[in-house]
Amino acid sequence: MCTVTPRSRRTRLALCLSLTSGLGLPVAAIADHGDGRVETVLVEGKHSQLALEHEQALTPGGVTLVDSTEMYERSVSNLSEMLRFVPGIWAQSSSGGDAMFFSSRGSNLDATNYDMNGIKLMQDGLPVTTADGNNHNRMIDPLSASNAVIARGANALTYGASTLGGAIDFISPTAHNTESQLFLNGGSDGHIQGRLTATTVSGDFDGLITVDGKQRDGFREHSEQERSGVYANAGWKINDALHTRLYLTYIDNDEELPGPLTAEQFADDPYQAESAAITGHYQVNVESWRIANKTGWDINSNSSLSFGLSYEEQTLYHPIVDKVMVDFDGDGPMPPVEVFSLLINTDQDTFGSSLRYNLNAGDHDILAGINYGRSTVTGGQYRNDNGQRNGLTTITDNIAESVEAFLMDRWQFADQWKLVYGLQAVTTSRDVRNTDVESNTVRNPKADYDSINPRVGVIYQASPDSEWFANISRLYEAPTNYELEDDIRGNNETLDAMKGTVFEVGSRGSKTWADRHQWYWEVSLYYGQLKDEILSIDDPDEPGTSLSSNVDNTIHAGIEALFGASLALDSAGEHRIEPRLNLTINEFSFDDDPIYGNNQLPAAPGYAIKGEVMYRHNSGFFGGPTFDLVDERYSDFSNTYTVDSYALLGLRTGFSSDRWEVYGELRNLTDKDYVSVHTVRDIAPVDDALLYAGEPRSFFVGVKWQF
Repeated sequence: MCTVTPRSRRTRLALCLSLTSGLGLPVAAIADHGDGRVETVLVEGKHSQLALEHEQALTPGGVTLVDSTEMYERSVSNLSEMLRFVPGIWAQSSSGGDAMFFSSRGSNLDATNYDMNGIKLMQDGLPVTTADGNNHNRMIDPLSASNAVIARGANALTYGASTLGGAIDFISPTAHNTESQLFLNGGSDGHIQGRLTATTVSGDFDGLITVDGKQRDGFREHSEQERSGVYANAGWKINDALHTRLYLTYIDNDEELPGPLTAEQFADDPYQAESAAITGHYQVNVESWRIANKTGWDINSNSSLSFGLSYEEQTLYHPIVDKVMVDFDGDGPMPPVEVFSLLINTDQDTFGSSLRYNLNAGDHDILAGINYGRSTVTGGQYRNDNGQRNGLTTITDNIAESVEAFLMDRWQFADQWKLVYGLQAVTTSRDVRNTDVESNTVRNPKADYDSINPRVGVIYQASPDSEWFANISRLYEAPTNYELEDDIRGNNETLDAMKGTVFEVGSRGSKTWADRHQWYWEVSLYYGQLKDEILSIDDPDEPGTSLSSNVDNTIHAGIEALFGASLALDSAGEHRIEPRLNLTINEFSFDDDPIYGNNQLPAAPGYAIKGEVMYRHNSGFFGGPTFDLVDERYSDFSNTYTVDSYALLGLRTGFSSDRWEVYGELRNLTDKDYVSVHTVRDIAPVDDALLYAGEPRSFFVGVKWQF
């Protein structure tokens, strides 16, 4: 439910409608009496779960909401599938599992996939991303969230983020909005998954626990995955003004990595594994547990305070580079010598805290917040002997700390106008300490990074259910410890932070006509000029490792659009056609670079279109085609290696009732061979191993039963 008060009726009503319309949910009638009184607006869906702090999402820029009910109508087992209808996000699994590449507004375009920085991931407003900004060790299980809020770019100010890609906040389900249920799904290539959720509410207490297990053989050789998890939370309403919730998570995920292929290998068999991935038994195995707490205090009718703490431990076991052998004597009697192999085995601890204060003072809606995070990584790098540790080569002892503070005001300065202005201050430190075991030499790049990042925007309420917006914002992103560790200079010098200015305009809303048809939209156009963007390329002397450096000037611009409709085929609205289209157009390039000129940045396609056209009947039946159209992209900074465009066609269907739902999904009907993910080089030779195959023709079914 979204309740709209007279003081904020236009802006909050527009947000409720735009978020709900983005889910394709019906909207109840609205009574505007013209005298400042607006009745309660009830947004109804099968499982209305809009009990979010919607003032955090009310921004003059690109914000998208994903609801879990939509994720049970199709196969969603990784983050890329969850984000299918989020514009501005390019997310692809490298082999169908949790290991993936993702980018928002052109973040992480070096595509080396060793830290996946540029997007701040959060659970219930508390960090999952480490204090230095990397997401290397763990992805979020999408089915563990009831909602996800995706705030792109500087629109993530309310989360304290100033990253290029913004932030994604995954909201956990609770016993108040989730029933006890069993979910099973399975399909091609040995995919099987089961989730059992039990909930209870007793007076002022509630609790939820989910046990999850997933197993898949994978559509590529050497891409098996086994994952198990436990997700639990319990809440206590201490009194009418004070409430608290405890969260517990445990995940054990073991995933084989098939490695990239050359173009010749891809043409011969795109689903084979790289030979080195087999002999080196490439894997990414992560065991993690997390505990968190959030407490909220409604001080009075105009102000509130919330405070949260989180702590997570992760163990990473990651064989990633096979033995690199060099015959120093050519054809002489000396045998080849191993010069490099890599197995990473580390323990990572991350502590996070968050404080938020909200004050409604007349026409001003003020939000202040501060985040603190601290991450440590200890362990080391080993020689890789068929997936087993074979001698410690480097001792790792890294620390990162970060403080993000922000203050913003949403000022209703006229009947249809709201000014949103504020600033973020960030101070963060990096301390990388790598000790070479053989020589006992220590490499210790360390630095502090500080910045104040202003933002100003405006929202024009064109009608009760539509709005226009514009903003100009400053971005700031310090290097991760991984990037400092892999600095191209290889000494104790440090990289500069990336910074830039982004301008954005857009609109969102929904319209109804003839009392039977609805359509909704969400459109953003942005243009950013960045300085000192950090890009990494593969080191030709040590394959599988990356070197990082600052690039003087780059441009990140694009169009992000989500369109959808619900069109009645009869006067009663019993039969409906519901098209949905996610359109992203990217223009990412160097800007008069002394080496690359105005070349396009690699990895992201020029455009990506994902859509569907569903027929729906009031009985609960639905079905229709899905499609993907993806433009070509470059796999090197020199723009000499082009990855082809592709088009995919699929089908999905299902049926839902009050207590159960079932779906079936067929992907890649034409069984097209295509590249989903690729690595990046400076200049990519045609015989380089760069390419990861996308999913072949595949079929999935799933059923959810609530009890």
